[in-house]
Amino acid sequence: MSAITAITPPSERKLKNHVSLSQSVANSFTMAYRGLLKIKRTPEQLMDVTLQPIIFTLMFTYIFGGAIAGNIVDYLPTIIPGILVQTVLTTSVVTGVQLREDMDKGVFDRFKSLPIARIAPLAGALLADTVRYTIATALTFVMGYIMGYRPGGGFGFVVLAGLLVIACSWAISWIFAFFGVIARTASSVQGISFLVLFPLTFLSNAFVDPKTMPAPLEWFANINPVSHLVNAVRDLANNGTFGTDGWLALLGAAVIVAVFAPLTVRAYMRKA
Repeated sequence: MSAITAITPPSERKLKNHVSLSQSVANSFTMAYRGLLKIKRTPEQLMDVTLQPIIFTLMFTYIFGGAIAGNIVDYLPTIIPGILVQTVLTTSVVTGVQLREDMDKGVFDRFKSLPIARIAPLAGALLADTVRYTIATALTFVMGYIMGYRPGGGFGFVVLAGLLVIACSWAISWIFAFFGVIARTASSVQGISFLVLFPLTFLSNAFVDPKTMPAPLEWFANINPVSHLVNAVRDLANNGTFGTDGWLALLGAAVIVAVFAPLTVRAYMRKA
């Protein structure tokens, strides 16, 4: 029995272990608010979701646009959805890194002594990071518009495309949250996460047509879940349609949550 548990009155420990669903939800939103306050006090935490979309959009468009599409404007309908997916998915890694940092600093030990739902710190962190995904999504589309991107689907379908990316990124953040719980250090969480994420984003159709790749890479790119998400975003933003790729992206997100949410919660509860 830990020292904190030993000095906690039995009545308080009972209250902690029997928190109602409504209290759990309220505690989770309180923890999400705590995450937003951390961003307010240290705004440099938003550098990855503010500078990265701008830098990546400018860099990839001006480097590859002429070579792949002949000119910048014709490349924008291809690259903007790709940059959007890559940026937001990369941002989701922060969930696991910050979770591990909080656990290493002893913040979660303090939470364990409070009469709150044990799952609230984890749920709150995942909720707060959706704000980061929203910022990255908005900035990517705005930067594309400034450069001449005019989505054929119209504003409504652009919003739907953004919501799809945010939902899928939230699902993927459960994977990195799991790494955050089981890993020993924040740096190892980041290393493992990018080792998984980089091949998935770059070996996809986000930047080039898979037909230009060697046969094995083309095969992988065509079955890559990231490619399905990119196609779904392109269909929504550029054409105002939602087809098979969109359903596959949602199905993939649901499978990830179904697998990694229980694993993450179980691993977290053993340490909470």
